[in-house]
Amino acid sequence: MRREVRAACVRWLGVALVATASTACAAASPSPASVARGAQPFTADTVVERARARAQAAYQEPRSTLPETYKHLSYDAYRDIRFRPEKSQWRAEGLPFQAQFFHPGFFFQFPVAMNEVSGGKSAPLRFSPEFFTYGPLVKPGPLKQADGFAGMRLMHPLNSQEYFDELVVFLGASYFRALGKGNLYGLSARGLAIDTATPRPEEFPSFREMWLEKPAPGATRVVVHALMDSPSVTGAFRFTLIPGDNTVMEVEATLFARKPVQQLGVAPLTSMYMYGENDRGAYDDFRPEIHDSDGLFIWTRGGEQLWRPLQNPAHLNVSSFTLESPRAFGVLQRDTAFSSYEDLEAHYERRPSAWVEPVGDWGPGVVRLVELPTPDETNDNIVAFWVPQEPLVPGKPLRVAYKLHWGSRSPWPKTGASVVATRVDAGDSWKGAKLKDTPTMRRFVIDFSPSPASDAKGDAPVEAVVSASSGQVLRPLVTRHTPTGGWRATFELHPASPAAPTELRAFLKRGSETLTETWSYLWIP
Repeated sequence: MRREVRAACVRWLGVALVATASTACAAASPSPASVARGAQPFTADTVVERARARAQAAYQEPRSTLPETYKHLSYDAYRDIRFRPEKSQWRAEGLPFQAQFFHPGFFFQFPVAMNEVSGGKSAPLRFSPEFFTYGPLVKPGPLKQADGFAGMRLMHPLNSQEYFDELVVFLGASYFRALGKGNLYGLSARGLAIDTATPRPEEFPSFREMWLEKPAPGATRVVVHALMDSPSVTGAFRFTLIPGDNTVMEVEATLFARKPVQQLGVAPLTSMYMYGENDRGAYDDFRPEIHDSDGLFIWTRGGEQLWRPLQNPAHLNVSSFTLESPRAFGVLQRDTAFSSYEDLEAHYERRPSAWVEPVGDWGPGVVRLVELPTPDETNDNIVAFWVPQEPLVPGKPLRVAYKLHWGSRSPWPKTGASVVATRVDAGDSWKGAKLKDTPTMRRFVIDFSPSPASDAKGDAPVEAVVSASSGQVLRPLVTRHTPTGGWRATFELHPASPAAPTELRAFLKRGSETLTETWSYLWIP
């Protein structure tokens, strides 16, 4: 499987371009809409019918008409092209949302057509070099014309009423990402993931055209439509963005297959995990942890909540969790303490989590977690997505809806204690033990947060329920975590063999009452 290099570029470019955000009181000036021509009728079915028609025709590779000099811009030169804040769409009208656009070039060579929808009609938003400043590193100078933009972003007064912050970015293939209040960009989402981490080449669908619905004065949400295309699948997407402490994206997608898709990844999330307290490796770095996300969260239809700490493996890891229409799943950054990272530039403690909340019955399938090895923090090496049991085939569209919650707080009330830290070491109980290969013994230390359920008075002691797919679990123990008011569970694992991976599960209970979510971990010697 190819590394998520494209997503990594999106992550860093987005952070670098935050400086172009506009203030609410700056002077107004003409925007891309001022050169729009050729308005066409637009309804809720327009993009769906476009996607349906494309699926019935042969796939056409996107073509780039960019000059060669723009195709080969360096990273720094591309960052030196910046959108003029005064040209932001809807700025002159004082609307609560503004749109800005990315210049084509560098990795983003295939234009995305942009349109504005207003009054039941759509009109194209034309490219012009007047919308951008070209710094000294851009040796070719201003680009005279292009067939579209590389992508776009929406601005909104998210953190204060005086400033239009970045809210969401669409840039690169079908990648996008959003922010909750106080967040900095971290993980990304995608329209689809096709054949990710399989023996087949991975397919990266792209958004080819986008429609931005003009918001009304005082609007609290904004709508974006996107047409997706790839050799196997076309799709019509409708995104409703609702900013807040957690920014919510209501996603509706209609997918059409040109040919059968063997592994369809729905609602994929992509992130970076280099190391954490459970998986430090041999990195020589002053920072205690480096990651955009630290775990996979799954909430089953039956009510079990599961937490899987992420790892940076030596080789590709693929984990599958079979479910019947999950309540939610997500890739989260639970650790939001600055002291866990000590990074004054990256501020990993401010990276958002993203929860996928299915709308309607998704039926049977699996949540799949892909973990790739990465030597540094510039690669996105984590992918999680839903794989429906029923395959996507030509002639049978798939309609799927879900909400994406971006932010630092769970969208739902806590139902039990959650895992806040996982640590692993050699332990010491193997010393003098009469077990074969005792030096392979590992000790696991799991810290749980406080919760009303776990703190309730009860006569029965709190117990750790630990299971392993192989090997022996020894000396499970629960102690009160006095500094936090939570609980600490410890146990030791004697693996079945020095090279055997082991699936581990643990939770706390008091009598017949479950007090915590389920900790799930893949131990690889």
